[in-house]
Amino acid sequence: MKNLMYLALISILAACNTTPNSSEKKETPFKQDASYEVVLKSEVDWTYLNPKRGDLAPMAGTLWGDRNGTEATGFLLKPSDGFSSPPHIHNVSYRGIVMSGMIHNDDPNAADMWMPAGSFWTQPKGHVHITAAKGTNTFAYIEIDKGPYLVLPADEHFDSGERPVNVDHTNLVWLNASDIRWVKPSNDSANGTKVAFLWGNTKAGALGGTMVKLPAGFNGELVSYDAVLRSVVVQGNIQHQVPGEEKIKDLETGSYFGSKGTGIHKLSNPNNTEAVIYIRTDGNYEIKNS
Repeated sequence: MKNLMYLALISILAACNTTPNSSEKKETPFKQDASYEVVLKSEVDWTYLNPKRGDLAPMAGTLWGDRNGTEATGFLLKPSDGFSSPPHIHNVSYRGIVMSGMIHNDDPNAADMWMPAGSFWTQPKGHVHITAAKGTNTFAYIEIDKGPYLVLPADEHFDSGERPVNVDHTNLVWLNASDIRWVKPSNDSANGTKVAFLWGNTKAGALGGTMVKLPAGFNGELVSYDAVLRSVVVQGNIQHQVPGEEKIKDLETGSYFGSKGTGIHKLSNPNNTEAVIYIRTDGNYEIKNS
């Protein structure tokens, strides 16, 4: 049922296929004024997602924001193999991306629908659901637009008017440079950078989320224009460098990089397989292949 989201994604693509703002930005001299931050997965501080349940709860590690505060936040969720939560609700809605292993998130009476790495789901506030995991190294990225993030009993359920969706990674629609204007073509157009729209809007000033595939051997730049940009490595390993720094950082799956303002993230994928990153931003960005 939730895979009807696939059809909704087609509609989103039609609405987002033109973005004149990025070209308008390039007409003025480029002034890099961003502040940057990087958090490696190996640097994440893990705590119990629900302290009341102790080691029966999944582990969670904050990448940006503060899930106990009122601000928007992104964090990693790390359940144990075979984990299955009791029916519960949350006080805020969230979005999730599977990075490793398999996750099932649905109504307590729904049949299992295991989502592998690269899949995307949303969980509305107030809706009763369970979350289960399969795999010895299962983890996911969770994102909220405001906090705090609380786990509450099922009997406190309410209808927020939102509806949950599960999108298997095979149902994502990937577009390349011939489809969208802010991905610059590579020398090998058949294997170039690709983008899939997940949620929100690509207009300047509007918040939205996309996934970006960086092909094997990719070497280029992610340019963010006057925006808050937050990105997480969903699959693979990439190298990251910012202007003014000589050090190149290796970002494994689950690592985070972000910026505020207008800036450049130098990215490379030296591996022989594709890498996937998730981008959340309230402005425009371009992917430029070298």
